[in-house]
Amino acid sequence: MLHRLVGLASMAVLCTAGAVQAQDIKLPSSMAVTAYDTGTAGFNIAVAVGKMMKDKYGTDVRVLPAGNDVARMAPLRAGRATMSWMGSGVYFAQEGVFEFGAKEWGPQPAQVTLSTIDCNGASLGVAKDINVKEIKDLRGKRVGFVVGSPALNQNSLAIMAYGGLTKADVKPIEFASYGAMWKGMVNNDVDAAFGTTITGPAKEAETSPRGLIWPPMPAEDKAAWERVKRIAPFFNPHVATCGAGITPQTPIKLSTYPYPIATVYGSQSEDQIYAITKAMIVNFDAYKDNAPGALGLAVKAQSMKWVVPFHPGAVRALKEANHWTAEDQMHNDGLIKRQGILKAAWDGYAKASASKSESEFLSGWMTARADALVKANMPNGFEE
Repeated sequence: MLHRLVGLASMAVLCTAGAVQAQDIKLPSSMAVTAYDTGTAGFNIAVAVGKMMKDKYGTDVRVLPAGNDVARMAPLRAGRATMSWMGSGVYFAQEGVFEFGAKEWGPQPAQVTLSTIDCNGASLGVAKDINVKEIKDLRGKRVGFVVGSPALNQNSLAIMAYGGLTKADVKPIEFASYGAMWKGMVNNDVDAAFGTTITGPAKEAETSPRGLIWPPMPAEDKAAWERVKRIAPFFNPHVATCGAGITPQTPIKLSTYPYPIATVYGSQSEDQIYAITKAMIVNFDAYKDNAPGALGLAVKAQSMKWVVPFHPGAVRALKEANHWTAEDQMHNDGLIKRQGILKAAWDGYAKASASKSESEFLSGWMTARADALVKANMPNGFEE
């Protein structure tokens, strides 16, 4: 009887501790977050995490779909959104390049809470009916590009580089959004589109009359991967075991990077970002099976040394989860220093060049940016 009472008391203590832990996480009563288009992996994961926050903390989370990176980042910068579920566009925002090199933008202090690496890959999906087997076979074919989305477009160029191709080697077809581009695959308006293997539009294309394949990108081809990384250093070789037309029994050697990336600004409250990150960590079991790819938000799956730094609030939560090392801190500090150098370079250049036309402004900025990074002994980070 005594042992039973002690056991019950121990259980009560554990339950109380759990309740206190949950109460320690203070989330706002409502939050707006931005994500990729409805039906994409990023949107679905945002919805799954939002449902967890509603169930556990009573927080109403509105997921706002946006067709390009600028549209996803703008509400976050303006304070109308608390978080943005981004792709590699977060890297371009940090670097202040492409659309983020325009006068009204410049390098952004974008930082990470958690990001997703799972069984899926991220590459060019190709319509099966055009008989392409390898990336190099896309020469002369129609490849999709999205207006105002440097991430998607640069990603496509990077994958094409694996096959030794440039934009001049294909027929670029522009679309207003990611979703529209993939609809174009089904409607035979385009032959290849960038996406993750688990995105809803890719599955739709795979089951359409055209079908879908993912041309392989073996890591063994070192020269091909060097070409990829000159354009997109955030990509890494990856064996995809899930997604449209892919199973653990039929894996494909592809590429990947964290997607989606729960992105915030460095200026946001450390306590607020800590609470959001902590909520995602401690309640992982509540949403991990509710959207394809959500398993990749597990603490152990995090990319600790990527190209964009973690927010201090996220660092605090990761430390509590025993998933932060001195090496991680050193790498993170270096990335935050890089953001400071880019901001200083922008502030000096933008003030002196305000009267330039947009094209002259961007060209001059890219030169000033490169000079500042060389002076700081930091890599440019991409090929223009």
